[in-house]
Amino acid sequence: MLTISIITTFVCRYFNILFHVDLTFLSIAIVFPLVFTIRGSFRRREKALEHLSKFRSALKTVHYFINSNNDLSEESKKEISDILVDISENTMDHLQTNNDSTQELDVIINQVHTFIQDNDANVSRRLRDRIFRFMKDLHESLENLHAINTHRTPLSLKAYCKVFIYIFPLIYAPTIMYDVGSEHNPLITYFVVLLTEFILISLYNIQDQLEYPFDDDGLDDIKLDAFKLDR
Repeated sequence: MLTISIITTFVCRYFNILFHVDLTFLSIAIVFPLVFTIRGSFRRREKALEHLSKFRSALKTVHYFINSNNDLSEESKKEISDILVDISENTMDHLQTNNDSTQELDVIINQVHTFIQDNDANVSRRLRDRIFRFMKDLHESLENLHAINTHRTPLSLKAYCKVFIYIFPLIYAPTIMYDVGSEHNPLITYFVVLLTEFILISLYNIQDQLEYPFDDDGLDDIKLDAFKLDR
């Protein structure tokens, strides 16, 4: 984009292409949509943090309930503990790889229900109801996290912003040259155009990074390891 800006400014100066456009156009066509998408991505990231906290809380609570049951053998407690760890690990892998399907994850989570059924004689009805209540919270958190991970900012809006960022130098460079005037140092025009384009593309890249908060490929990405059951 900086290269395009330099070439555009050079061509406009070489052919003396000058015109004036109200720079309110900049805020309406580019800045406002960019700020809107950044705010949307940031809110989705904050919601993801809430659901991750709820997800781990539900896992830990089920783990405590199971291990406080004296009727279960140590082997059974280890079995359910391993299942809960698998749920935690596979959920984080699922989010980090941006997988669209939850089929494998659903199979692992259903093992909790299978375990309760297989140990029905050693799990009281009261404990079973408590476990299922927190498993409901776990399912709800997981579905919300999956939705956040797969449904992002509308592609049409992102494409709109990107197209206008690319054509922006074609409009901005002649306007800056018109406002600055040919008698001033041409480096002023290059500096203003490059600086403005750098700001716009930086905002776009920030929004693009916030779109994927789980892939561990950005300064503001969520540290998923902090939400694992065994952290």
